[in-house]
Amino acid sequence: MKADIHPEYREVVFQDVTSDFKFLTRSTLAASSKETIKWEDGNEYPLVKIEVSSATHPFYTGQNKIVDTSGRIDKFKRRYAK
Repeated sequence: MKADIHPEYREVVFQDVTSDFKFLTRSTLAASSKETIKWEDGNEYPLVKIEVSSATHPFYTGQNKIVDTSGRIDKFKRRYAK
């Protein structure tokens, strides 16, 4: 591999802005972050703000609903039943 072409991979804090849920992980997005935050261990890390995380996504929170509008399954079966 070529040297000095890979982005820096380091620890970053991601914050869900809708629920104020934060988690510490490693990412290459640290270079694009202008903000920092003091984490529970006393160190400062780059902060990346996100709109959806596992704390607010409907699939993970149980808010996900499956709706069969106007019999789509029946319409499909009639169309392709030969």
